[in-house]
Amino acid sequence: MKIIAYSYSEPLLEAAPAPEIWGQEVDRTYQDLGGRQQLQQLLKDCQTEPVKYLLIQRLEELGDTVQQICSHLEQLETLGIQLIVTDEKATESRANLLKLLAEIQRSQHSRSIRKAQARNRIKALPPPGKAPYGYRRGKDRYTVDKSASPAVKDFFEHFLLYGSLRGSVRYLAKKYNKKISVSTGRRWLTNPAYRGDLEYQNGQVISNTHVPIISREEAAQIDRLLRRNRRLPPRTASAPRSLAGLAICSECRSPMTVAKVTSYRKDKEYLYLRPINCPKQPKCSGLSYEEILQLTIERICEDLPQAVAGLQMPDMNRIKAGIGGAIGSKQEILEQLPALIESGILDTETAELRAYKIRTEIAEMQTKLAQLPPVNLRETAQIVSLPQFWLDLSESERRFYFREFISQIEIVRESSKVKLQIIFIF
Repeated sequence: MKIIAYSYSEPLLEAAPAPEIWGQEVDRTYQDLGGRQQLQQLLKDCQTEPVKYLLIQRLEELGDTVQQICSHLEQLETLGIQLIVTDEKATESRANLLKLLAEIQRSQHSRSIRKAQARNRIKALPPPGKAPYGYRRGKDRYTVDKSASPAVKDFFEHFLLYGSLRGSVRYLAKKYNKKISVSTGRRWLTNPAYRGDLEYQNGQVISNTHVPIISREEAAQIDRLLRRNRRLPPRTASAPRSLAGLAICSECRSPMTVAKVTSYRKDKEYLYLRPINCPKQPKCSGLSYEEILQLTIERICEDLPQAVAGLQMPDMNRIKAGIGGAIGSKQEILEQLPALIESGILDTETAELRAYKIRTEIAEMQTKLAQLPPVNLRETAQIVSLPQFWLDLSESERRFYFREFISQIEIVRESSKVKLQIIFIF
């Protein structure tokens, strides 16, 4: 009793199955990748060597159309081969068989669409659907929409300057009358298309496929700001005061909010830090915002250099050079592919598959490179440890730098004095 197995895989859509999938020993395995040559060889071999059972995963592997599948089923029946489909229930009645064939036809249609999309992906063509706002769909790539791209560029620049997503959304609506939701703005900030890359449904990214709206350096800074803002309480990233979302009372462990008080019939206002949910009775009193701000600057100037000096930091320049060299090697391979096609060493389809894989690897390495710190932390710590540096900044600028270094500010009350304990993010 001879048992054989057959599998078909489309290289553009899926990987070839492992030999162990059949769950039992088979006398011979036939495997096709993108064609049906081995299936024809199987039918030819069965005419000279009798076979009892044929194992397949799905009926649709026997052809690209229902007609081809039915033809191959008839040939197997004529040869007296019993078909075992491992991923589908056996059907004997005509109604179930017709239903199954209709399902196969729908599956084949879906598969042909996915295959066409995969071919477009291999050629680095844009995915189906509307182009992102700021672009137009060209013949084989996205082209910049000169009427809409300035608004997108301004949105990114505002976020880079202030680090506030909600503030950038409001700015876009006020200046350009372009109203988008916060979730849409977040998708803009992370959309590879604005960085000159294409992301497909399978999650893979191909880099440098069209003209970007923001540079790689700007994209890396945006990613850092988004990661930083995720550590903060909601809405504090866009708060007008630099200490918002950072201060916490050490006694009641309640986060502190910035409260504004004005005098009757006077323009002068006073700012205080007050606990949001203090469980104590009497409740912890508020503290002068300006006093805590000055203490925060003093503590940063004293504690930051010591905290940075104790860090064991890898050599960022060496790491960046290593990743950059690997990207350069991949680029050289891409440049060699046209010559390999002309010399006949590679056919066009194989070269396109190879180029696609290399481009996705380059995109992954560029992502790793973008996640590395852009500056030397020790050198930056020396600059921001000068009191004059902080005094020359506006509140929004101080907010930006505070969130770069500080995770939390604990306010400790000691009789008539107030002390701060700053917890850095590193």
